[in-house]
Amino acid sequence: MPPGSDRNGSAAAIQAPALRARRLMRACDRAALATAQRPADDRAGTDSDAAGWPYPSLVLVAFDHDGSPLLLLSTLADHTRNLLVDGRVGLLFDGTAGLAQPLTGARLSVLGRAERSDDPVHRARYLRRHPDAAFYAGFGDFAIYRVAVERAHLVAGFGRIHWLSAAELDLPAAAPALATAEEALLDRLNGEGYGSKLAPATDAERIVTSDGESWSLTGLDPEGCDLRRGGYVARVDFEQRIHDPESAKLTLDRLVRPPEGSGQPGGSTSGTATAGTGTDGDGGT
Repeated sequence: MPPGSDRNGSAAAIQAPALRARRLMRACDRAALATAQRPADDRAGTDSDAAGWPYPSLVLVAFDHDGSPLLLLSTLADHTRNLLVDGRVGLLFDGTAGLAQPLTGARLSVLGRAERSDDPVHRARYLRRHPDAAFYAGFGDFAIYRVAVERAHLVAGFGRIHWLSAAELDLPAAAPALATAEEALLDRLNGEGYGSKLAPATDAERIVTSDGESWSLTGLDPEGCDLRRGGYVARVDFEQRIHDPESAKLTLDRLVRPPEGSGQPGGSTSGTATAGTGTDGDGGT
């Protein structure tokens, strides 16, 4: 029996929050990172009793094909030194931007364990999501860290609160065929203008920025695709999971072509375009 299921159909009740949680998370290009402050070392101005206190910081985030958060961190940063001692981390993904009453909006807290990854696929996905990071990603103190998700806490608004285990969150399985073909497929799709075709409807008349930059695809995964235009990012969610480049292309073709008789493109965009983050140095503060 699936996790959380019973005769009353609670499995279906879990699926809706899990889908919302995954879509909220993947739509974000940044998060608040919480680590446990390590014991005092040579840090100037740090009290000896600081160990164990929560240490919050801001980080830029991308995602592996299986939904695992990817961070680019410097060992000079306190949060990196903290997680090297204790790999348990928390990430807060905020979906409340633009709301007059932010507490009515959705936010997701993800708990997991962070470990350094030298997988070139992880590095490539991160740098496509955050191209400005290429300026410092090659410094010797920087590396990619992958967060293995263990549970999540979704607050979808007042009274709509859900704890989800890793199994209930239902992150997709790895998609090796898609991962292998992703870079070449993105180059092809961007060359054919798919980024602008998939841009949020509210941005349709502002396809190109003042400096001539247009929307481009930065990532494809089993559940959707990521777009960027200058300092703005957007997410297009798929209605069904895909696992190879052929099904990805077919899905995108359906999205950019209006359904019969509708006159409008199909597909689901996770909100409107949101401002991305430009940083100097560490992919977090």
